[in-house]
Amino acid sequence: MTVLAPARPRTGIRFAGIAAGSFMIALDATILNVALPDMRQELRASAAALPWAVDAYTVVLAGLLLASGSIADRFGPRRVYRAALAGFALASLVCAAAPSVEVLIAGRGLLGVPAAGLVPASMALLADLYPDPGTRSRKIGTLVSISGLGVVAGPILGGALVAAGGWRLVFLVNLPVAMLTLLASGGLSGRRTGTARRLDLAGLLLSVAGLTALTFGLVDAGTSGWLRPLPFGALTAAAVAFGVFTVVQRRAETPVLPPALTALARVRADLAVAVISQFVYYGLLFTLTQWMVHDVSPLRAGLAFLPMTAPVIFMPMLTGRLVVRFGARPVMLAGLALDLAGGLLLAMESTSPWAIVAVQVLVGAGSPLAIPACIADMSAAVPLGLAATGQGALNAARQAGTALGVAIFGTLGALSTSGVVLAVSAVLAVVVICSPPVRRGRPRHQLARGRRSTANSSPV
Repeated sequence: MTVLAPARPRTGIRFAGIAAGSFMIALDATILNVALPDMRQELRASAAALPWAVDAYTVVLAGLLLASGSIADRFGPRRVYRAALAGFALASLVCAAAPSVEVLIAGRGLLGVPAAGLVPASMALLADLYPDPGTRSRKIGTLVSISGLGVVAGPILGGALVAAGGWRLVFLVNLPVAMLTLLASGGLSGRRTGTARRLDLAGLLLSVAGLTALTFGLVDAGTSGWLRPLPFGALTAAAVAFGVFTVVQRRAETPVLPPALTALARVRADLAVAVISQFVYYGLLFTLTQWMVHDVSPLRAGLAFLPMTAPVIFMPMLTGRLVVRFGARPVMLAGLALDLAGGLLLAMESTSPWAIVAVQVLVGAGSPLAIPACIADMSAAVPLGLAATGQGALNAARQAGTALGVAIFGTLGALSTSGVVLAVSAVLAVVVICSPPVRRGRPRHQLARGRRSTANSSPV
């Protein structure tokens, strides 16, 4: 007992170093929205430029997630994580000092580069810090809850900072957070989880091009309309890049997306749940935002979303415990069942204010139940040597789902139609989870450590 006691505080500090990075990324995704009017006035920005001051961050973040996961596995997640923290602070300085909206948009895109490095590296560090699958599942739930707190706190903190000193404080607040996180992460394991293989440069470039073009096309189509050459060209380029990527990965000696991942039925199910859960949650949030702003003040609209946003803070912690007790698959199915119920209710009772509140509660609990479960399952399903790559693929899927949700739901006219799309999406995810796995040969890249992790994890 005396040997274990000193290790607990150190483990807590190391976990804080991971959690603070996740909080900062989530905070930066929402904190800028309330600063847009002040920013537009000072920089004399056009209305068309404002969405890209927000979305440039998302586009670059989504485009680099898969590549950054592969890089973290090769060079070590701790090295990538700490370098990304320093880069995040520097990019925040560029944004804070921006003399024009063009420089700000470029700075926001630059900010997405280190953010992409933080996400998969942090999950690989968590897997190394908590090798026991049960403990890890609970910590993943806590981590997602902290990220949810960042999402909810972003508009509130952003409003306070703008009131205190203007929009530039929204970026300057990242500096002390990044520096404290850098200090707290100093004790994390520096060992490299992957092997020192040659990087698949063609695969990396194609994955970045495909994911960036896909996210850009979806965001631009959702904000400016689908029947335009720019989003059509971007989505076509994404399809071509992914097609070539598939061919290249089959021939690559060290593929950026190893067959050991894509051959696992659990991994494929986790990716599908990640896409659809994010698609449902953020698509509905966007739809309700457009519906509510016409009838109530911005403050009342923000408060009206609490039934949907508040569960993001506490549901993931409950999810971690449920995964330990029941396994990841039942928890994902339960979350999707809540999403399905919300979709059906919205399709039938889209004009009732009480029904809208009930839909928010159902989807606000459903997706935050399913997402941490698929993160925990991905962490248990993949070998430790591919931990960051797996999480990079999962988070790329989540970002694509978010962009797709805003793009698709933004074009739907009636709330009842949104309910139908929501319900059908949940059913598709359930079908993927319940589909019997295709019998294949054992992936040659699956490591012995990965087999032990899967065997000892919660049943799925």
